[in-house]
Amino acid sequence: MRRSSFLVRLILIGILLHIYVGFRLIPDMPVSITVRSLAGLWLVLSVFLIPLGMLARTIKRQPLGDRLAWVGLLAMGLFSSLLVLTFVRDVALASLMTVDAIWPGTIALARWRTGTAAAVPLLALLSTLVGLFNARRRARVVTIEVPIDDLPAALDGFTIVQISDIHVGPTIKRRYVDAIVDAVNHLKPDLIAVTGDVVDGTVPQLTHHTQPLSRLSARHGAFLVTGNHEYYAGANAWIDEFRRLGLNVLLNEHVIVEHNGARAVIAGVTDYSAGHHDPLHRSDPMAAIAGAPGDVLIKVLLAHQPRSAEAAAAAGFTLQLSGHTHGGQFFPWNFFVRIQQPFTAGLARLNGLWVYTSRGTGYWGPPKRLGAPSEITRVRLVPGEPD
Repeated sequence: MRRSSFLVRLILIGILLHIYVGFRLIPDMPVSITVRSLAGLWLVLSVFLIPLGMLARTIKRQPLGDRLAWVGLLAMGLFSSLLVLTFVRDVALASLMTVDAIWPGTIALARWRTGTAAAVPLLALLSTLVGLFNARRRARVVTIEVPIDDLPAALDGFTIVQISDIHVGPTIKRRYVDAIVDAVNHLKPDLIAVTGDVVDGTVPQLTHHTQPLSRLSARHGAFLVTGNHEYYAGANAWIDEFRRLGLNVLLNEHVIVEHNGARAVIAGVTDYSAGHHDPLHRSDPMAAIAGAPGDVLIKVLLAHQPRSAEAAAAAGFTLQLSGHTHGGQFFPWNFFVRIQQPFTAGLARLNGLWVYTSRGTGYWGPPKRLGAPSEITRVRLVPGEPD
């Protein structure tokens, strides 16, 4: 009941936003009445397509469900840019009107109104197409060096390849995952870290498409932690499936890795919000490190959300690898990420703890990335600079 009520409110808000865009753009468009009518018709269709795209995963009949998801999610990405650009246009026009009020006749307001009304939908379409290209191409490899004080010589150059937030689901399938696995294995890492949000659907729906993960290969194996989307899709079933694929799932626990005579702790926690879904899965960095040898300097934590960092620092970890944020995925959502998470993307420092936040290896929702490219992250441990 609560979920349906939330959905109704979301749809009502969507209708109001579509009305806002229509009234602000269509009357000023320098086109024929026929084209304006078609623009209005597209906005009406968009009102229905967007929620349909979000709900399409509940449609069991395939390939109908996936096709509807594609159409609806593309419409969502297009309307998102259209909404933002319409708002920017209104701010710009308000500024121009202020200038015109102070210095009358210096600005051709009518020309600005018609020109920007035509430019906004064209820019929205262009950004959607560019964002689609960015999202659908294989994630680039990003190399990050993490300087560690007193790093054992045997661990100099120890390499962890991190993938995160693939979101296998309606628009991300086996071929996409195969390309990621091929790229990861080509790097020949010492260890692979999969930091959550691998899937957007149930095991029966997606088991064929996650199968390539069984090919992940590293000297010390591939380790995985749950993300919030695993809990939406049935975490326990997915944990069993990930283990069947040969991934080492870490649920508030750790392993000791021996590398060229040196040792490192590799720990993992359940998603930061997991306790809301299953009290037995409450995220606990302190429990993840409990019992680890005190003489092991390097302690790496895999934690889906960056906001695990404060507890990780208190627990004495050296490095935390996270995802979740997608780096914002596309403008302007990168600004909203900062409201919830302490870090959006990249390498940061917190009370002696290094935190690396991946922009994600896939995408969620609209197949669109702008200003936040997807990544396969190669993390190398290197000696810290002497004081």
